Amino acid sequence: MNETMVCVVGNVATQPVYRESPTGPTARFRLAVTARYLDREKNVWTDGHTNFFTVWARRSLATNVAASVAVGDPLVVQGRLKVRTEQREGQGWLSADLDAAAIGHDLSRGTSAFRRSSRPEAQAGVTAQPEPNWETEPASRMPEETQPREEAEQPHPEPVGVT
Repeated sequence: MNETMVCVVGNVATQPVYRESPTGPTARFRLAVTARYLDREKNVWTDGHTNFFTVWARRSLATNVAASVAVGDPLVVQGRLKVRTEQREGQGWLSADLDAAAIGHDLSRGTSAFRRSSRPEAQAGVTAQPEPNWETEPASRMPEETQPREEAEQPHPEPVGVT
């Protein structure tokens, strides 16, 4: 798929709107992204143009956004960029939406306390598989037919030092 994935850093401009729908929960909010540059004449940082994105979150991300995001929060949002054009009352409108894949607080501008959200229990009829044992037993405890063959019969080459 050729989709435009972007990562934007900005501040939440509107209160997130959370909705439950037949396809699952959704949340949306506006994110203000302002470019900053150093004005060399005055030797101060100056705000540039502000872009506004409508951020859309779905499923569990939407639920977590509703519980964690407020107006003014600095966020990092990664997702698919969708630019739309439409006609309203004879005028052309252009809007940029982000279909979010990940959203997090910008920790370069503050702290955050992460809490893992609870997952719904396994669906009825679906049993959870136990975690497989990935560790191998020592050769001394392995049956003889599965023990590795002695490699002492073949000489091993010496490692060559690189200078």
